[in-house]
Amino acid sequence: MSMYGPFLVDVMAFLTTLVAVYLVGNFLVMNLVSGWVKKRGLDETIHDVADSVAHILVVFAAFAVALTVAGFPSFLTAFATLGGALALAIGFASQELISNFVSGLFILKDKPFKKGDWIEWSNGSGTVDEIDLRVTRIKTFDNELITVPNSELANNAVKNPVAHDTLRLKFVFGIGYEDDIEEATSIIMEEARKHDQILEEPGPSVRLTELGDSSVGLQSRIWIKDPARSDFVKTRSTFVQNVKERFDEEGIDIPYPNRTLSGKLEVEEF
Repeated sequence: MSMYGPFLVDVMAFLTTLVAVYLVGNFLVMNLVSGWVKKRGLDETIHDVADSVAHILVVFAAFAVALTVAGFPSFLTAFATLGGALALAIGFASQELISNFVSGLFILKDKPFKKGDWIEWSNGSGTVDEIDLRVTRIKTFDNELITVPNSELANNAVKNPVAHDTLRLKFVFGIGYEDDIEEATSIIMEEARKHDQILEEPGPSVRLTELGDSSVGLQSRIWIKDPARSDFVKTRSTFVQNVKERFDEEGIDIPYPNRTLSGKLEVEEF
């Protein structure tokens, strides 16, 4: 046997053990994780994260077992030492990465939003496409993909309009000072009750909220069920359009903003 014979045997043992442990471990661990997630009724986001973590653990375990079986204990010890040193160096150099990771854990635990929710935050809005341990991927209404660091979402205010089964929408209709407030209110209520996407309970309401420079503001409040971004935008749009068309039919004015300027101009002769 050549001088490389023992080394080749060790390499074959390493590769065989690595593949075997990975395949068996991946099959068993993934099934256990999936069963545990389903048994506890956790959502799809937790399932995806648990699968990712389990896969990483299986890979590390496969390498450790393969190195031990192949008879490379010194290499395994050196590998572990080097890994610890690298982890320490990366930890100091990657504080922001760690912050995003911890924020991701808090997002998964607190559940301010979940996959499929429409959310709004200081720098944008969109539908949650994926929650990872480092970033959250958001799909905008224009079908653009935004990758947001988890720390930005965990440490700032995030509005989730679709978190509950119902959502209240508000819109202010401005009418002229000469128009009949009671008639305008009645029209708004009628159009709200006729809309099939607006709930009867809680029912719609109208309140006088503004006395502007050129108009009287009537704030309408309506409720919709099972809100989604496309649903509530479409519902509000059709409702406002219907009210505007009724105002036009009944001669109720929606005035343009205007201001009256007064003063005098003096011309001096030289």
